[in-house]
Amino acid sequence: MPETSGWTGRTPETHVIDFRAAERLLEARDPRGAVKLLDSVIAAHPENTAARLLRARAFFAAAQLRPAELEFTIVLEREPDNAFAHYALARTYERQRRPDQAKRHFRLAAALDPNPRFLEAARFDDSPS
Repeated sequence: MPETSGWTGRTPETHVIDFRAAERLLEARDPRGAVKLLDSVIAAHPENTAARLLRARAFFAAAQLRPAELEFTIVLEREPDNAFAHYALARTYERQRRPDQAKRHFRLAAALDPNPRFLEAARFDDSPS
């Protein structure tokens, strides 16, 4: 294909490939590599919640907690019933030593999905604080 002025070589198919490769990098414990691939996907498709959730997970795995918090928050603005995003945001708050915010999102996650991991983190049997 001849190169034309302004053509970047990025296509929707390339973004899908980058997304899948980012999933593999995260699984292989290379979260920074995953973030780099997802940056271009999200730049081209800022509405893509799946890519934002994956990038949030990668930021969290790389201990980049403020960017992780921002991405999880964006996901929850779009999908307020996403139990995993609530749980992951709570873990992010927990690592930032923000227990009240963490508790709220752990409990929202458990209320949305009775996943045993979410229920245990929610600590419903604890006295209210």
